[in-house]
Parts: sequence; structure tokens; C-alpha cells
Amino acid sequence: MNIFKRIYKIGDKLEDKVRGKLSHYPIIYAFIGGAGVIIFWRGIWHFTDYLMEFFTNKDIISSTSTNFFQLPWWDGLLSIIVGTVLLLITGLFVGSFIGNEIVISGLKGEKKITEKTEEEVVLDVKESVKIKEEIHEIDERIKHIETILAKEEENETSTH
Repeated sequence: MNIFKRIYKIGDKLEDKVRGKLSHYPIIYAFIGGAGVIIFWRGIWHFTDYLMEFFTNKDIISSTSTNFFQLPWWDGLLSIIVGTVLLLITGLFVGSFIGNEIVISGLKGEKKITEKTEEEVVLDVKESVKIKEEIHEIDERIKHIETILAKEEENETSTH
């Protein structure tokens, strides 16, 4: 088995366990996820500042959020790695940055909403409304069946 597949499987199992545990504690889950996003973007920001300072070799220290000479070169990279690990093990990495709808539409082979024509969007909305109506109709039927069953149960208990 490929080493990357092994690492992926281990990471996937770890993510499932962590998400399972954290889902019982939504406030802690949100805190860890939010911290992961902030740490990740802090790393991007600081590493970009470092690169700007390194490549331009100009005095832009006052215009950046970091001081080139005070922070180690790996500060931004470390934040990127820590943020990425937090987001990956909590299962929030993809959802935080591109959203679940985009992933699902890509798997279905659908167009992005910006690529759809107005007619296609209207058709999608009509289909959604139709599905909601059908679900509502099914819900009403289930309620009707439950009412009938409850009445039959009352009749059986009253005759015995």
C-alpha cells in the first residue's frame, strides 16, 4: 500500500474519532475550529510578510504585521502547519474554505451557480419547491396514518 494512502487512512480515522467526540461539545468544537482558521490565516499573513521583506529587501517593516528581524523565518510556516492540522483533525478544513455545496456540486458534476443560466437557476428553484411540497405531502400522510393507528389503539384498549 502506498505510504500516502496509509497516512490518509490514519488521518481519516483520527478525524472521525475527533469529530465524533467533539460533536458532543459544540462550543468547544467551534472554539477549536475557529482557532484553527485564525492560526492558519495568521501563518499565511506572516509568511507573506516575511516573503515580501525577503524578496523586496526594502524597509517595509512598518507596513507589515511582523518585524522581519524579530520573528524567526519559520513562524508563519509553523502557524500554517498548526492551523492546517487543527482543521484537518476536526474535519473543518475543506468546509471552512470552499464550502460543502461546492464539493457536492463538483461530485455531482453540476455547474457552479455563476455558470448557470437564469433558466437553469429558475428550474433548480422550481425543483426544490416541488421536493418541499412532496415532503410536506408525505408528512401529512404520515400524520394521518398515525391518527388512524392511535384511534385503533384506543378502540382496542377500550374494548378490553
